[in-house]
Amino acid sequence: MSVVYDCSRPETRAEGLAAASGAVRSSRLVVLPTDTVYGIGADAFDSGAVRALLRAKNRGPDMPVGVLVGSWSTVDGLVLGVPPEARALIEAFWPGDLSIVLAHAPSLQWDLGTTRGTVMLRMPLHPVALELLREVGPMAVSSANVSGRPPASDVEQAREQLGDSVSVYLDGGPSGAPVPSSIVDLTGGEPVLLREGAVSAEAVSEVLGKPVTAKS
Repeated sequence: MSVVYDCSRPETRAEGLAAASGAVRSSRLVVLPTDTVYGIGADAFDSGAVRALLRAKNRGPDMPVGVLVGSWSTVDGLVLGVPPEARALIEAFWPGDLSIVLAHAPSLQWDLGTTRGTVMLRMPLHPVALELLREVGPMAVSSANVSGRPPASDVEQAREQLGDSVSVYLDGGPSGAPVPSSIVDLTGGEPVLLREGAVSAEAVSEVLGKPVTAKS
């Protein structure tokens, strides 16, 4: 049976964050508010929980899950190396609406789907999400919806789609406009904009000091 916690009230927010932390550590799923849309999340290093996340969304490993982090420094332990372009984008846009694809550290024991040795990272600009991430560490997070349906912009939409596959729902109120994060791939010789969302191609290019190529 899933439980919804109202994070607008201090007492239920603390109770909800404690319940969500316990759920993540027990290989269960949580729904959390982010600065884009609501997300469904699990411990990034718990492959069984990540598979459960994909099942809840009716999605296969061919659409891998990104990872949310609670601090800039967390990235250093997750990737093979942080190039200067990634540092510049992190400083300019994190926490915020930009996801960055990098080669992950080969020593990491995780299974996020068919990633081909890469990981998509983001630090969200939402106090509830950040508090949970700083408590439990990196989380595999995808939009809180069944694949093919609109992403949830409030906790009730998420619960209607995901039901009891999720143990804890953190209600942070309605999200903003349902605009996804932009995604920049830095695993090749030149940066590639895989998706233009909340952060424009022009803004990315300005930080990098050169045009960013859009995926064709």
